[in-house]
Amino acid sequence: MEYKPGDIEPKWRNWWKENQTYKIDNQSTKPKYYVLDMFPYPSGAGLHVGHPLGYIASDILSRYKRLRGFNVLHPMGYDSFGLPAEQYAIQTGIHPAISTEQNIATFRSQLENIGFSFDWSREVRTSDPNFYKWTQWIFMRLFNHYYDRDADKALPVSELVNRISKSGNISINAVCDDDTPAISAADWNAMSERDQQLFLLKYRLTYPGEAYVNWCPALGSVLSNDEVKDGVSERGGHPVERKLMKQWNMRITAYADRLLEGLDTIDWPESIKEQQRNWIGRSAGASVRFAVDQHEGVEIEVFTTRVDTIYGATFMVLAPEHELVAQLTTDAQRTEIEAYVKWAASRSEIERMAETKKVTGAFTGSFAINPFNGERIPIWIADYVLAGYGTGAVMAVPSGDQRDWNFATHFNLPIVPILDTQKDWENAADPTKEGRYINSGIINGMTYAEAVPTLIKWLEERGLGKGKIQYKLRNAVFSRQRYWGEPVPAYWKDGVPYLIDEQELPLLLPNIDKYLPTETGEPPLARAEGWNYQGYEYELSTMPGWAGSSWYFYRYMDPYNDAEFCSKEAANYWQQVDFYLGGSEHAVGHLLYSRFWNHFLHDLGLVPHREFAKKLVNQGMIQGRSNFVFR
Repeated sequence: MEYKPGDIEPKWRNWWKENQTYKIDNQSTKPKYYVLDMFPYPSGAGLHVGHPLGYIASDILSRYKRLRGFNVLHPMGYDSFGLPAEQYAIQTGIHPAISTEQNIATFRSQLENIGFSFDWSREVRTSDPNFYKWTQWIFMRLFNHYYDRDADKALPVSELVNRISKSGNISINAVCDDDTPAISAADWNAMSERDQQLFLLKYRLTYPGEAYVNWCPALGSVLSNDEVKDGVSERGGHPVERKLMKQWNMRITAYADRLLEGLDTIDWPESIKEQQRNWIGRSAGASVRFAVDQHEGVEIEVFTTRVDTIYGATFMVLAPEHELVAQLTTDAQRTEIEAYVKWAASRSEIERMAETKKVTGAFTGSFAINPFNGERIPIWIADYVLAGYGTGAVMAVPSGDQRDWNFATHFNLPIVPILDTQKDWENAADPTKEGRYINSGIINGMTYAEAVPTLIKWLEERGLGKGKIQYKLRNAVFSRQRYWGEPVPAYWKDGVPYLIDEQELPLLLPNIDKYLPTETGEPPLARAEGWNYQGYEYELSTMPGWAGSSWYFYRYMDPYNDAEFCSKEAANYWQQVDFYLGGSEHAVGHLLYSRFWNHFLHDLGLVPHREFAKKLVNQGMIQGRSNFVFR
């Protein structure tokens, strides 16, 4: 008998739908198994070939597990907030909700035609108010918690307030801003409410603060690193610049050690784990403060993992965005410095980190003073130093670091050997730690193991530095100057952010006349008439694309719950994602942020495990033309 797909497949698809063949319950005598695909953004183009590449594999596994007697959760939904729908709205005037709904209908039809065994009764959409109500709810929990190092978990800010009001913050071992002052209980109790709230922002797990971002003037929005390619926006090819802006941030750095440790407990590809380890970048070293010649009271803080090489520091390099650049630039160097800063602002951080062959920089005209020997060393700026990493300042030791060596030889700066075992340092840097120190003042003749504690003790005794653990990981920017995203459930009063009443969630997106920033440069939400909270202005930025995707795997477990984002009963039954399938390009984006949020939710006792996915598989990436298909 001839097989006619056009006749046979619709029949069985309809039978599956009418009989709810793949619908499952949260209770069963069978063992559970949770198979999850990274949900797609519903673009106007519909499915591309990469979607079924992964979905077919996970569907095979789901069918196999069902036949083996498992109660299989295999859902599908849509990561439906995003920039493309907003750009389409700008061009056509069609509300993003309308075009997104049309795109989802196309996706759903295509997915059903392929015949996947999804439980469609559990479909979720991040742009559905019934979904993003809980994204906003989680944001509010983050705002109302801080990370206590002694407890090794997030605790309510209300407990922090109670402790400070009784004994100040000197004995509190918590993650906070580096510039948080030590205060007494009397200091706290003498503060106004406004000053108290501003002080607490230094501890909250989400907070507004200044951060360097990828700013795209043409799109009127901040872009994430993976939305920038070769200095332009991935969508539209518009120029992108580095800019210091006030943004909401997530204090992911509080969980840096736990995120590293957690990698040893999950069955994920080693390449993904290694990318996350490198992105977090834990380093043990020392913080050192350098005075600046002829600038009384000005100090430059440097973090180094090789404080033992400090006598070999022959120059200093600042990030072009460093806050002291303008102040330290002499009149003779100003034109050159300003041109270089403008050029560096046009390059993405990824480009700057990847550049290893081309040497560029500019001299500020000022000199730092080495605290150990009092020598003056010139202060340069260069784009290989990033403002957001460490302190945005590097003490350059060309005899021990190849990038510093390249810079020194290019600009004819001194190179001083500091170990008697360094070889051929005139032709290349030698980063060895072996041997004994030379040209190194108080550590001459010492080994590495002897030198490091000697130098740190010297710094700490004089108040010029200290031993320190540093991370490459930075707090995550959580603001987008867009319309089509989750509204932040906060309002501003006297320059201080406050949360709206939880009973008023979800805070819905208002209607606006245009999806562009205002003529004065405010985000599109500023166009909404009468949109305020009891007379106070709402936060005008929206959440980034990764907000909803950082917890969506729990909503599939309990998609119709109006009282909780996921009941404890459902979470305790399904536990974790057993098999998660998606692209490796999300290694330091979605996959890292989701782990962060999950650790936080676990601290609050809302989910049963610190890690959300036991096993992760990357399906690979289709990169080129198939001659078989096209022949």
